[in-house]
Amino acid sequence: MKKIDNEAELIKEALKIGGVYAKKRGVGEFESTDSAKEKVQYLYRLLVHDKLIQPLAKQQQSDVNMKRKLALWIAKQLPEDHPLLKA
Repeated sequence: MKKIDNEAELIKEALKIGGVYAKKRGVGEFESTDSAKEKVQYLYRLLVHDKLIQPLAKQQQSDVNMKRKLALWIAKQLPEDHPLLKA
């Protein structure tokens, strides 16, 4: 797999924007006590349920792959001139 530039920062941005999306959609919100792993899994499942991202195959569902999917999702949502997209 090709490495994604700024992947950690993209994941943080995805969790931030995904949290707002979940709250506006009325399906819940992230609590300060939620772990990053829980947030990643919840947001991944929500986006798959809403058909905003394609699901991973059952045998490929791991935290690393879910994070990668979220990083790719948010990279497509951000404007082209966003600082996180610049290498």
